[in-house]
Amino acid sequence: MAEFDKTKGYQAQEEVFFDDGREIELLHFVYGKPDIEDVRGSPSRVLQAIDEFARTKKYLMNVGEDKGRIVTDLIAEVKPQTMVELGGYIGYSCILFGDAVRKAGGKRYFSLERNPEFAAVIASLVDLAGLSEVVKVIVGSSDVSIKRLHSSGALQHIDLMFLDHYKPAYTTDLKLCEELKLVTPGSVMAADNVIKPGNPPYLEYVRSSVQEKRQALEKSEAGGGPDARFKDRTANQYAKRQGQEKLDASIKGNPNLVYESKLTNSFEPTGEPDGVEITRCNAELKQWEDEQQDIRYGLRGGRNTDPRGLVYKPLSIKPQAQIVPMD
Repeated sequence: MAEFDKTKGYQAQEEVFFDDGREIELLHFVYGKPDIEDVRGSPSRVLQAIDEFARTKKYLMNVGEDKGRIVTDLIAEVKPQTMVELGGYIGYSCILFGDAVRKAGGKRYFSLERNPEFAAVIASLVDLAGLSEVVKVIVGSSDVSIKRLHSSGALQHIDLMFLDHYKPAYTTDLKLCEELKLVTPGSVMAADNVIKPGNPPYLEYVRSSVQEKRQALEKSEAGGGPDARFKDRTANQYAKRQGQEKLDASIKGNPNLVYESKLTNSFEPTGEPDGVEITRCNAELKQWEDEQQDIRYGLRGGRNTDPRGLVYKPLSIKPQAQIVPMD
């Protein structure tokens, strides 16, 4: 991993680091620049202005250059026709990624933001960057917005999703997208802040096998609040404006989806270590297929081995098992 360029570091993150007026200050800063006419229509110049504010004035909770590069490289690889971000804040990520989606031949970038003031800032800066034809800002809670986009037919499949909103909602919103068949084989997820502040439930879910997810689903209990593994500051981050967050415990997701997930280490724009979890949905393990393999090999307790000690890998097309020797 490359070293962090300290000359590009943001101001330190304060105890109160958002929703204190700095977002409107940013708008005045950007639109007050002497070269504003040169900034218009240029996503890179708008991003430079946002970075300048965060480096010289006040911290902004943006994805930043380093982690942003991980996702733009992913966009160039995946070439998504439709990309969704959960949590837009002031629009840094949707300008950076929306521009990358457009360059990759994509058609639509949905930015879902719960706070209407932040959404207004996003819309203003997206327009300044000349990305209004690609980026659509959706105001409302992430789960309600996902359901509304799906029911209206505006969102039928997610090629690439960037998660950077309320941390305890990462898992429930992914499960919602699974249930609605928005996330299917071929979908890719990029989750920010999995080290700082961290997201143990999400990492556990996307790194679990199909069998482990099924077992966890059977043992799950009705709830509705954030997982106890989240620190109070993370769990109550938006309580001031929105009250105690309620998560829909009835969302079960689709445990039959096969994920391949890997952490890419990087830095927060302040220089603090963080990382982006890249998760690829590779297949869907059909229920009948799995049951036939269990019957054939007498599997119990989730061990993917037959009596001869060989590992099998389920195939998504034919209801058979592929036998490969163990390492």
